[in-house]
Amino acid sequence: MALKALSVVVGISALATGLTAQYRTTQAETAYPPLGQFVDVDGGKVHYVQEGSGPHVILLHGAGGNLREFTFDLMGRLTDRYTVTAFDRPGLGYTDRVPGVQTGLTATEGDSPQAQAAMLREAAEKIGIKDPIVVGHSFGGIVSYAWAVAGLDIDSPVNAKGIVSLAGVTMPWPGGLDKYYTVNGSAFGGVVTIPAISAFVPQSMINSSIEATFAPQASPDRYADYIGARLTLRPASMRANARQVNQSRPHVVDLSKRYPELTLPIEIVHGEEDKTVPIHIHAEEIEKIVPQVNTTRLPGVGHMPHHADPQAAVDAIDRAAAS
Repeated sequence: MALKALSVVVGISALATGLTAQYRTTQAETAYPPLGQFVDVDGGKVHYVQEGSGPHVILLHGAGGNLREFTFDLMGRLTDRYTVTAFDRPGLGYTDRVPGVQTGLTATEGDSPQAQAAMLREAAEKIGIKDPIVVGHSFGGIVSYAWAVAGLDIDSPVNAKGIVSLAGVTMPWPGGLDKYYTVNGSAFGGVVTIPAISAFVPQSMINSSIEATFAPQASPDRYADYIGARLTLRPASMRANARQVNQSRPHVVDLSKRYPELTLPIEIVHGEEDKTVPIHIHAEEIEKIVPQVNTTRLPGVGHMPHHADPQAAVDAIDRAAAS
């Protein structure tokens, strides 16, 4: 009888958690609807915002983010002279997962940077993008490198003309990842911890996480209200994000082997106080193997250099375009 009662309690708790998570998902999508348009690609849809006129610039957000990261500020600084397209990366915001990736509760497969780049390159070609400067922040950085590496083997109008890495993941890192990713990227996380976080994490914890990402700077006024962090707390998005990061290192290793083949301009803007994607592991290591890398170091700046010094990001994009 005790075991039966326990099973009932567990079942009720799981149902309550699932219903609460679904309710919060609906709330998030109502409060933060798609900002742009959708383009059909093989096996799914890609959400994007495109503004401005002139040469093409593509903006790719980081882990746990969405294209609002750039429509908040940086895009508006570029649209007077560039056609700027911000994409939701696969599984995040309103873009579908990469076709064929296992998405079940207990799956652990992540959308690789190469597969994400392929899906977004298809979307870019369909909406007429040509010779883009590809800008990636944080995890979007490794997707931008994957975009460029794909161009070594494919003759396409969407091959990158240049890369701009904003505190971007670039090189293999020593050691393991934070427990957040290893647990939530596991089968246990997919079934247990992700629904619980989605259902019950308070707004205060979300705000604290945002501030930790910006540290030692503070987040800009209105950023937390604008960014739509609860979109990432939808269970499907949380699973996608955790699995992408948790499974990424072997793909970074493979990509880094081909960096010396790249001849396009590569601009890096990186904070010296970045604890999330440390400059000595990423920017300083690619400098050793790719001679045309140009790094703008920002003393005292953390993981959000395009907010701490937006002009430095704009200047890097201008240099890449001019080259």
